Amino acid sequence: MMEKIQHSEVEVKGLKLHVAEIGTGSKAVLFLHGFPEIWYTWRHQMIAVANAGYRAIAFDFRGYGLSQQPAEPEKETMYDLVDEIVGLLDALDITKAFLVGKDFGAIPAYLTAALHPERVGAIITLGVPFLLPGPSAVQNHLLPKGFYVTRWQEPGRAEADFGRFPVKSVIRNIYTLFSKSEVPVAADDQEIMDLFNPSTPLPPWFSEEDLSTYASLYEKSGFRYALQVPYRSLNVETGSGELKVTNPALLIMGEKDYVFKFPGMEDYIRGGAVKNVVPDLEITYIPEGSHFVHEQIPDKVNQLIIEFIDKQSI
Repeated sequence: MMEKIQHSEVEVKGLKLHVAEIGTGSKAVLFLHGFPEIWYTWRHQMIAVANAGYRAIAFDFRGYGLSQQPAEPEKETMYDLVDEIVGLLDALDITKAFLVGKDFGAIPAYLTAALHPERVGAIITLGVPFLLPGPSAVQNHLLPKGFYVTRWQEPGRAEADFGRFPVKSVIRNIYTLFSKSEVPVAADDQEIMDLFNPSTPLPPWFSEEDLSTYASLYEKSGFRYALQVPYRSLNVETGSGELKVTNPALLIMGEKDYVFKFPGMEDYIRGGAVKNVVPDLEITYIPEGSHFVHEQIPDKVNQLIIEFIDKQSI
């Protein structure tokens, strides 16, 4: 089925975006990747939702993969991705879509729903609940200073760390480290890449071919935009005040996802405070699921997505 996925360039806000799609249904599902991902991270889900009668669309965010870089990446925030999502829906003539976001892709997904609820049929996120960008999005100060987000927010640091290795090794290291249940934290005399043990095999659900596909796209884009959005723009105060998502929403969390170990995160999700900002939220836990649960246990994730969107009107 992979060869049935169609690829095109779509111009949005003056940038050419790489867009992949499959399926001809009247209802569209737009998939939003995280880091270190690109459109390809959704390969299993795209085929499944297309087979279920939907039009599946995944794209490389600006500055990622085969999409063009904006002129000044260092000025960009999550809100540029919200404008991009709405602009892409406009360019594809889609009035309303289901949004599926993973990792940081969950943040622009929720922001799009909060700011443009009429464009969103429902929202599904994996690994990350509703988080408003700003100083309290991820409470770095409650984690050791070697916390990967803190390290990657420091200008130049990740560039020097990643630059010691081929792009393919960086992707391999991150995929392997971040599929564990512990938050990646470096010691004072280490960088994040030093946490990787070279004898560790790839996760069984991630092939050398998958790795090569990711690497080939990041070899084109580099990591400049990815370090800005999400990491260096995550704590920027956005002035959007209190936002709520009124659309129906589903959060899928792997129980072995390291994000659960972020300060306050498990309580925010399991304790129900997240429902103050997303009142119409269902939460499903996958016991063995890692941060990459959609690639690790695709059949289960596909079933959850399809069952949820089948219940919605659009």
